Amino acid sequence: MNNEINFEEFIKNIDCTIYEKIDVDNWNISIEVVLDVVEFLQRSLEDMRTCIVNHPFSNKEEEIYFFKHIKPEVLSRLLYFTEIYNTEMRKPHGSIEVLKKYYNDRLDELTSYFESNLDFYQYYRSKATHLDSHYFVRGHIDFKLCPNCVPYDRDPEFSTCYDHKAAQILANDMLCIYLNKKLHGVDKQVIIAKSRSFLPEHPFRWTATKIAAVELGYAIYAAGILNNGQADIKEIMTFMEASFQIDLGDYYRTYITMKDRKKDRTSFLNSLIKSLLKKMDEDDNL
Repeated sequence: MNNEINFEEFIKNIDCTIYEKIDVDNWNISIEVVLDVVEFLQRSLEDMRTCIVNHPFSNKEEEIYFFKHIKPEVLSRLLYFTEIYNTEMRKPHGSIEVLKKYYNDRLDELTSYFESNLDFYQYYRSKATHLDSHYFVRGHIDFKLCPNCVPYDRDPEFSTCYDHKAAQILANDMLCIYLNKKLHGVDKQVIIAKSRSFLPEHPFRWTATKIAAVELGYAIYAAGILNNGQADIKEIMTFMEASFQIDLGDYYRTYITMKDRKKDRTSFLNSLIKSLLKKMDEDDNL
C-alpha cells in the first residue's frame, strides 16, 4: 500500500472514535448516537476516497488489497450502523412475542442474503484469490461473473465489482450479533419480570452504573457469602437484575473489562469502603 497512506491506522482511529461515542457493551444505542456515528463514517469514507484519488495505486496488487480488505472494513461499519438505525426505526410497538418475531424476521433476511450470495461468501471466507482481478479491480467488470453487482450508479474511481458485497458480508456478521443480542435482551426481560413477581411491590432501583452492579455481584460471588458459596454467578446476577430493576447485559464481558483496568480494578467497592469510613468518622464527631 502507498507509504503515504496508513489505512490500517486510519481504520484504528475510526474505531477509537466510534468507541468514544458508544458503549460497546450496551446494545441499546440511542437513535441520535447512531445517526452521529453514521455521519462520521460517511465523512471517513469520503476522506478515504479523496486519498485514493490523490494517491494512485502503484500496482494492481495494491488496488486489490485495498478494495478487498481496506474499503470493506470502513464501508461495513457504515452499512452496519445504517442497518441498526433502520431496524430500530421500524421496530413495532407490541408484546414480547411481536418483538421476537420482528428480530427473528430480520435474522431470516440475513440468512436469505447469505443463501443468495453463497458462491461469493465461500470465495471471500476461504480467502481465495483466483478471481480477485475481476472482483476487486476498478473497470474490470465481467457481467457473466458479476451478474448481481449492479455497478452502474457507483463511483467508478472508488468502486469495484464486489467491494460493496464484501462490506455487506462483514456488516451482516455484525448485524447478526446485534439482532441476537436484542433477542436475548427481550428474553432477559421476561426472566427479570418473572423473578420480580416474587419480590415486594416496591423494590429498590439501582441508580449507580451498570459496571458498578456487576462489580458488586462478582464480589459477592467471589466471597461465597450466599448459600454457603453454592450460588452461581448467573443466579446472583439474575437476582440483582430483578431486585434492582436493571439489565446487566453481558456481565461476563463487563467483568473482563474490569479485569483489564490498568489501575483500581475494584473502583466501586473501594468507593463503598471510603463512603462507609467517612460516615463512621462523621458519626464519631457528633
